[in-house]
Amino acid sequence: MLIYIARRIAMAISVLLVALVATFLLFFAGPADPAQSMCGELRCSQQKLEDIRHSMRLDRPVPEQFAEYFKGLFVGRDIIQSGSIKECSAPCLGYSFRSQREVKGAILARFPTTATLALMAMSIFLTIGVSTGVLAARRRGTGLDRFVVGFTQVFGAIPYYIVALLFALYLTVLNPVLPRAANISSGVGPWLVGLIAPAIVLGLVTSTGYVRYTRSSMVDTLAQDYVRTARSKGISEIRVVYKHALRAAISPVVTILGLDMAALLSGTLITEQIFSVDGVGRLTIQSLFQDDLPVIMGAVLISAFLVVTMNLVVDIAYSFVDPRVRLG
Repeated sequence: MLIYIARRIAMAISVLLVALVATFLLFFAGPADPAQSMCGELRCSQQKLEDIRHSMRLDRPVPEQFAEYFKGLFVGRDIIQSGSIKECSAPCLGYSFRSQREVKGAILARFPTTATLALMAMSIFLTIGVSTGVLAARRRGTGLDRFVVGFTQVFGAIPYYIVALLFALYLTVLNPVLPRAANISSGVGPWLVGLIAPAIVLGLVTSTGYVRYTRSSMVDTLAQDYVRTARSKGISEIRVVYKHALRAAISPVVTILGLDMAALLSGTLITEQIFSVDGVGRLTIQSLFQDDLPVIMGAVLISAFLVVTMNLVVDIAYSFVDPRVRLG
């Protein structure tokens, strides 16, 4: 077991290193010019661009720039920006070109909103997805089962941004049944209530996949010999389904849950933009339009870290749920 966990941790670290190198090369050694983004002028003179490159140490060799960036992730570093030296504590993700604010602080300030939205959506899609999937599996072949499968396929095929736009338009703008998103500075109550609308639409759309996964896994599990044995012993159907069958059938759901949560915590870009939620996703989109490379790179690195970490957690949890994984 320890060897299995050690192998997974080593693999996760290697993936993070590859993601770090690829992200750095993409943003700081690619076609985009960080100096042009820092200039702030439509037509920046060549001399000013050279001064900015020198002050930001962009005129140094790429390996040296990467070594300094990599070192800053663990011990911090000093950044020269706008002619002044700024201390950036570890893990240093740099300073925003636009707001002159530390990237780490900007992302952490938005992260509670994204995390709360993700947890609210998770409670919705897990409750609806698992319960509906179990119900459809128990009624396999009936009209209810066919309706559930057909509806989830049709609803899941609609592009998410269309569903989110229609939901926001008719339930928060034209007919304000649900309140619009509010900033956390306006109070915890209005802030939480404002997250209900995006959490509902995100949870409903995501639940379609969980319905199909749960139903498919439950259909296979309910056909196993130990389930028939449990029924022959006179155990109640509720206990057979929810204590014996569901416990075994939930393993695939754990896998996709970990990856979905990593994606949600990384920033629900479309949802936050449509519903004007001040989360990490909306911050990333705003930075894309402003060519704010440090913020974009910081968001990408944090997203990679969350995906790899959640994947590692899922692998370890899955090994406890299904011992065959360790044997494999």
